[in-house]
Amino acid sequence: MNDTSTNAPSPGLPGETAIQYDQFFGPLYFEPYAIEVAKRIDPAPVSIVLEIAAGTGRVTRHIRERIPPAAKLIASDISGDMLAVAQKKLSHLDIDWQNIDAQQLPFDDNSIDMVICCFGYMFVPDKPKAFAEAYRVLKPGGLFLFTTWDKLENNAASSSCRTIAQQYLEEPLPESYNLATSMSDEAVITPLLQHAGFAKISIEKVQLFAVSPTAKEATDGLVAWGPVYEEIKKRNPAWIDEMKIKVEKELAEKFGAAPMVAPISAVISQARK
Repeated sequence: MNDTSTNAPSPGLPGETAIQYDQFFGPLYFEPYAIEVAKRIDPAPVSIVLEIAAGTGRVTRHIRERIPPAAKLIASDISGDMLAVAQKKLSHLDIDWQNIDAQQLPFDDNSIDMVICCFGYMFVPDKPKAFAEAYRVLKPGGLFLFTTWDKLENNAASSSCRTIAQQYLEEPLPESYNLATSMSDEAVITPLLQHAGFAKISIEKVQLFAVSPTAKEATDGLVAWGPVYEEIKKRNPAWIDEMKIKVEKELAEKFGAAPMVAPISAVISQARK
């Protein structure tokens, strides 16, 4: 989890940047939960699955391998550049790639067996509409399965980076910098699901580990992908190298220099139509 933006970069993320994003955050933060989510799929009754916010295809691959070969998988994202990276990586797999906004799904009512989304809904502007759309397209009894990030303090490496960065800021960060963890509470998620019409709701926090070959690699990636660091760079570019030294030192001391293994935590929600 990036200290500010996690799994949903801006829809206009350029292609080369999307590749770099996937190479760093993919194995560090998203792969552990991709595996975890795939475990929760019962492949037996599935004939058509929709993935929302597929990004660079980390979860998509595990879904495709989990569901029956004859089942259709639609992998969607609002970012065409992210999908292009995913499609290139997974060109050998039978996947229908579509550029889709989660707030307006282009599918018939009661037409999808399962809707899956990993780390996307935190960034959707109209969450009630997006949840209502997921409910609408699901078949009766269909499963809605999605993940959101837990509180920042429960994602240790990102929390350490944010704490160090804040020492260089004159003012508190705007609330937009906390979007990634805006759906960390069951009290936020449950009403959204209930209002959309979902029943049999299950919400759990699942703790795993983010693993980086070295604390230095983790530091370089976290700093490169933290918009908060862009704010600091505007004030004094020299501070960035100074901060990197501090971040690497803290990550190495707390979580190991090589490899760096830091606890991460996410919320996995499941509901039935």
